[in-house]
Amino acid sequence: MPRALVLGTPHLSEPLRNERLRILCAVKERVEEVAETAVAVMRTEIPSYAVQDRRFFEDVRHQVLSHYRITLALLAGERSIAPEDLVFSRTAAMRRARAGFPLEDWISAFRVGRQVFWDAVLACAGTSAAAQEAALALVDPLMRYMEYASTHAAQAYVEFQQHVVADADRERRDVLEQLLAGSSPSRGPLMAAAQAYGIGPHASMMAVVAVCVTGPDAAAESGYATSAALSAAGIRAARTLVVVRHGEIVAVPVLRTGMEPEDLCARFEALQQRLARDGTVLAMGISTVARGASELPRAYQEARAALDFVPSGGGVAALPRLSPFEYLALRADDIARQLVDPRVTALLDEDRKRGAILASTVRAFAEADLNLRLAADRLRVHHNTAHYRLRRIEERTGRNPRRIADLLELLVALAIRDAAGEGEDGQ
Repeated sequence: MPRALVLGTPHLSEPLRNERLRILCAVKERVEEVAETAVAVMRTEIPSYAVQDRRFFEDVRHQVLSHYRITLALLAGERSIAPEDLVFSRTAAMRRARAGFPLEDWISAFRVGRQVFWDAVLACAGTSAAAQEAALALVDPLMRYMEYASTHAAQAYVEFQQHVVADADRERRDVLEQLLAGSSPSRGPLMAAAQAYGIGPHASMMAVVAVCVTGPDAAAESGYATSAALSAAGIRAARTLVVVRHGEIVAVPVLRTGMEPEDLCARFEALQQRLARDGTVLAMGISTVARGASELPRAYQEARAALDFVPSGGGVAALPRLSPFEYLALRADDIARQLVDPRVTALLDEDRKRGAILASTVRAFAEADLNLRLAADRLRVHHNTAHYRLRRIEERTGRNPRRIADLLELLVALAIRDAAGEGEDGQ
């Protein structure tokens, strides 16, 4: 970006220079009227401007008039311009950013101002060939000034927004760190920030920990964008506290009145799937419910531990969806796998290759509370067929599925296989 803008003197004949000066003088005489027109157009065309009050439009009019007067002086060759000459515009950009105006609306205001000024130039030029040629000679320097001024203003806007975002990020981090220490902020800005997320000392919360698995630099490249999507995953209009922390994305959703843990699990699972379709694949662990801030450290560690259950290709592991039995099977180590009777392992290996019929029968029998007829009905086979399958399992493994201890051992062996990624489909 240039430190100063010098438009220079165009190569025009003396008659054209005189015509150019005449046009500029005519615009200068009616510059306040031109500024009023620009403000009126902005009010009509820019939605966020349309609802503002008189004081706001007085400020806008001052900005427009200041830019027009600088433009006229530049076009007449009376001066150059340096960044310090645009302090008034930079401070206005910060005021708009502070008030929450979209950057595109701020840039649109520059576009409207430029267009109205150009319309005024054409109106003052008239229709003669010399006047039209002189007016066209103003196009390039006018565009250069507007680009220069709008770039400086946009830079100020973005700098302010970055400052605001950095402050908000620090505040979110401070809130999360206090929560992970086991307490809820009790005073000052941090308490207000926590309350904005629905977080209090006795709120029911869950912890969600996500990591990007799309590539080695995925967290650095997409962590902040993903955190914005997670933040919007709160139920209804409620926001969710989300912080990018040590390569993780940590979210603390609050269970609102009438909500169940499954509601939040489903919401975050749907989000994980949507992000995956868009190219950002997450591994996401979800804790059980923390009844108050004092339990959140435990919930956070649960969510991190749940990540171990997510396949390498990403997905969601939600502890509220697991039974204690399923959780223990997922946590099984090599010793637990070695404790499975080799005869059971051999049968399950053979059964898997044949469509896992026996494994399905064991599960159906357990789910039917050892009612063989009910299990057969659910499997859509004759009860004699189901009886034959159970007898075959007993003959091959020495475990009688009708005995609770033996059935439990078979179910544990199946669960350990599932947890190791050796399910019935053989994948």
